[in-house]
Amino acid sequence: MFEALSSRLEGAFKALRGGTRLTPEKVETALREIRLALLEADVNFKVVKAFVDRVRDRAMGQDVLRSLSPAQQIVKIVRDEMVALFGDAEGGLRQTSKRPRVILLLGLQGAGKTTTAGKLAKWLTKEGRHPLLVSTDVKRPAAIQQLNLVGQQASVRVHDPAGLVDPVERAKSAVAEAATLGFDVVIVDSAGRLHIDDELMTELVAVKDATDPSDLLYVADAMTGQDAIKSAGEFHARVGVTGVVLTKMDGDARGGAALSVVSVVGVPIAFVGSGERLEDLEPFHADRVVSRVLGMGDVLSLIERAESAIDVEDAERLEQKIRANEFTLEDFRDQLRTIRKMGPLEQVIGMLPGMGNLKALAENKPDETQVTRIEAIISSMTPDERRRQHIINGSRRKRIAKGSGTSVEEVNRLLKQFVQMQKMLKSLGGMAGLSGGGKHARRRAMQMLRNRG
Repeated sequence: MFEALSSRLEGAFKALRGGTRLTPEKVETALREIRLALLEADVNFKVVKAFVDRVRDRAMGQDVLRSLSPAQQIVKIVRDEMVALFGDAEGGLRQTSKRPRVILLLGLQGAGKTTTAGKLAKWLTKEGRHPLLVSTDVKRPAAIQQLNLVGQQASVRVHDPAGLVDPVERAKSAVAEAATLGFDVVIVDSAGRLHIDDELMTELVAVKDATDPSDLLYVADAMTGQDAIKSAGEFHARVGVTGVVLTKMDGDARGGAALSVVSVVGVPIAFVGSGERLEDLEPFHADRVVSRVLGMGDVLSLIERAESAIDVEDAERLEQKIRANEFTLEDFRDQLRTIRKMGPLEQVIGMLPGMGNLKALAENKPDETQVTRIEAIISSMTPDERRRQHIINGSRRKRIAKGSGTSVEEVNRLLKQFVQMQKMLKSLGGMAGLSGGGKHARRRAMQMLRNRG
């Protein structure tokens, strides 16, 4: 989503790297580029003006003007001010002692409330909670059936009392069932409209009064830009919103909504959705998003994804194999599958420092279909061939190519690259990897981020 903004900001910073000293003229030139970059990204114009003024005030300070690394100082100021745009609130859910905790999802029709309900339930399950889903959207055709399907995919119970068509009574019934059966969270998927009207607001206020929710999360489609922010402000004024969930953050929108929402609406971003899978919802971390925008990567999120996708025992076995120079094509295929569990390759690579702007990679942009073809080639081999690739002669290569729907040239290319990989892994065999545990990896990542500052 932030590719265009990242490119423009990178261009603004490059203009500062030519000299050893910073001048007011250079600062103004960079600020002009930053202002245009933010406006083109659809950031609210009032937010842009205040942001640029704050950066100017800090950048014109004598400590920065006399600095030996002015470009780095400006980047740090821009980063700090972008983080400040999001406020001090932590992502995720607020602390509460209420049981069951009630989360009321608000938003216009088509923003992704139902899918977000399933994603949120999945996230809560991973956190050790026991959520119950309920829909109060009794007017939209198949809305309740859609939530039932999402709940089934997320392996979460859905409260759906037969014959009960009053939205308020459905919500109250779900809270009562949760208290009786021991569910500690109730997620209410409320009705939406194509536009804001009094009937919708009256219904939402009634559901809110009946369930006393701890969280009122406004679900906004990030693709709709400032329109989503305007609607969030109206919902906040009439119903009350405690946080925002931005969906479709993996889309090709300009991203200004994310940078404007806190300043304009006055409530924090709680979660962001970055894909179609139920796992693609994560608590919002301002510093991580800003690091991605500025091309610094997001090492901490990458580690968290790896920890959720990689089994510790499997990782230790793999490390032992690498140390013993026993890494096989079978192991390689398993690692490809593990990486794909972490999400789309573009997202994973975008978290690597310096790799945020994938357009700059041109033809080297990660291709999901290529990974699928590699898996197909390896799967078309016999177990013995996967463990001992050197026995794969000409006739075997033809059979593998035919069985995988690829060409002999592709099989040859894969085998050649795998041999090169084996040599590289052998040279790294004596080095310690990341399998020392998540806490150690996070600590190293945090140290890397501090060094950047």
